[in-house]
Amino acid sequence: MNLMMLLEMAANGLEDRVAVGTRAEGLTYRQLFDHSRQAAVRYRTGNVDAAVICDESSPAVPVALFGAAWAGIPYVPLNYRLPADDLLALAHRVGSAIAVADETNQHRLNALDGFEAFTAADFTSETHLLNEPDLPEWPTDPEQVAVLLFTSGTTGSPKSAVLRHKHLVSYILGSVEFMGAADDEATLVSVPPYHVAGVAAMLSSVYAGRRIVQLPRFDADTWIDTVEQEGITHAMVVPTMLTRIVDALDARGGEPMLGLRALSYGGGKMPRPVIERALELFPITNFVNAYGLTETSSTIALLGPDDHRIAQYSDDPLEQQRLSSVGRPLPGLEVAVRDDHGNDLGPGQVGEIFVRGEQVAGEYQEQGSLLDADGWFPTRDGGFVDEAGYLFIQGRNDDVIIRGGENMSPGEIEDVVLTHPGIRDAAAIGVPCREWGEKVVLVLVAGPQRPESDEISELIRSRLRSSRVPSHIEFCEELPYNETGKLLRRVLRERYAALGDTPTE
Repeated sequence: MNLMMLLEMAANGLEDRVAVGTRAEGLTYRQLFDHSRQAAVRYRTGNVDAAVICDESSPAVPVALFGAAWAGIPYVPLNYRLPADDLLALAHRVGSAIAVADETNQHRLNALDGFEAFTAADFTSETHLLNEPDLPEWPTDPEQVAVLLFTSGTTGSPKSAVLRHKHLVSYILGSVEFMGAADDEATLVSVPPYHVAGVAAMLSSVYAGRRIVQLPRFDADTWIDTVEQEGITHAMVVPTMLTRIVDALDARGGEPMLGLRALSYGGGKMPRPVIERALELFPITNFVNAYGLTETSSTIALLGPDDHRIAQYSDDPLEQQRLSSVGRPLPGLEVAVRDDHGNDLGPGQVGEIFVRGEQVAGEYQEQGSLLDADGWFPTRDGGFVDEAGYLFIQGRNDDVIIRGGENMSPGEIEDVVLTHPGIRDAAAIGVPCREWGEKVVLVLVAGPQRPESDEISELIRSRLRSSRVPSHIEFCEELPYNETGKLLRRVLRERYAALGDTPTE
C-alpha cells in the first residue's frame, strides 16, 4: 500500500489527460508519473531523510508528493510564510532533505547542513528526465510514513502529525471513485500545500482523474476569474475565503455563478449568513461541509448537498439548524461524544468528540500515538450529535470559557449571535477576571446594519442561560484567522485582556 499506486492507476487509465495545470500547458498523467519518478531518483541518489516543499502551490507539489512516496521518504510541506527563525527551527527537525522553495527560502534552506533546495521550475525541468538511473519499485509497507504535517501552532510549538500510507490510501479508497471524473472536470486548489486539505485534494483529484488547477495566492476576484476562465467544476475553500468570495460577487452585482458543480468548505466555523448567501449566489452548485483534522487524514464527516438544500428551503427549525452542523460520519468511521470521565453521551449532550477508523492516524512524532486501546482518537473538539446523527462542533476544548466554575463553549454563544442578520462574524473568548476567574467577551464583525450591543445581549439571554451573556461586546473590522482558516483566539485574548477587571458596560 503506497500513494504511488494511486498515480500509477491514473497514469495507466488516463495517460494523456491533463492532471495538473491549464488545459493548454498542463502536465498529463503520464508526464506527472514520469516527473514523480525523476523526483524519486533525485531523493534516492541524494540519500535524504525527507522531501520538503516550502513554496506556493505549483506542479512541483504533486511531483514531490508522489516522488517521495516512490522513494520511500516522508513528504514534508512547510509554511513558507513563517519568519526565518521559526521556519529554520522546523527544518532542523526534518533532518536532511531535498527541498522546493521560493527564492528567499531557497537561500535560507541551502545554508542548513543536509539541505539542498531547488526552485519549482528547476525541480520539474524536462532536462532532468534524461539519462536517469534505474529506480526500484516503490515500497509497499503500509506502515511507512507518507506525510509529516506540522500543526499550525496557534497555542504552542507546532507538532508534527504523522500520516502513514495506510491512513491516506484508506481515506482515498473509501471516499473517491477511481476515474470517476469526466474529462471536462477540474478542481481549483486554493489552500496552501501545508494544509491537510491540500494533500487530500491532490490525492483525491489524481485518483478520480480530475484536472488540478492551483491558485498560488488566494484572492477572491482572482478565484472567481479562474473558475470562469479554466472551466472549474469543483473547489474547496475555508470559511474566510468563502466570505470574501461572496462579498466580491455581491460587489460585482450579485450575478449567480453557474459553472461550478461542487464546492466544499471546512477548516473552521462557517457563519450561517455567509453560507445562506452563497447558496443563493451558486444556485446549481452542490455544497459540502467537510469536517476533519490533520490527524484523521482529512475529512471524517460531511454535510452533503441535499442537507444544504433542505435546510435552505425548510420551515422546520431542526432542519434549518443542521446548516450549522458538519453532517454525519463517512462510511467506515465511528464518532462518539464523551464526558470528562470517558462515558458516552446521548443526543444533544455536549462533550469531547472521539473518532475511530482506518484513516485515523492520531500520531505525532513528538508524542507517539494518542489512540486508546480500542483505537479511538480524542479530537479535543467539543460538540454533540443530534437525534438523527448530525454532528455539531462547538470549538476546541482549549477554548472553553470557565466563569465562576461553570464551563461554557464559545461555539454555543457564537451560533446564537450569528443568527442575527446584522452580524457577519463572531468570537466569544474568556479573559482573566478576579471575581469570576474568567469573564465573557464577545467580539463581533457587523454588516451594513450594525446592531446595538443591548440587542445582542438580549438575543443571547433569550436563547441561553444568563451566564452566557457577555460582560463586554466589542466590534472590529475583521477577526484574526491564520492562512488555513483557524480563528486565532489567542490573539483576541491578548488584545482584550485589559477588559477582564474593568467594570461591566
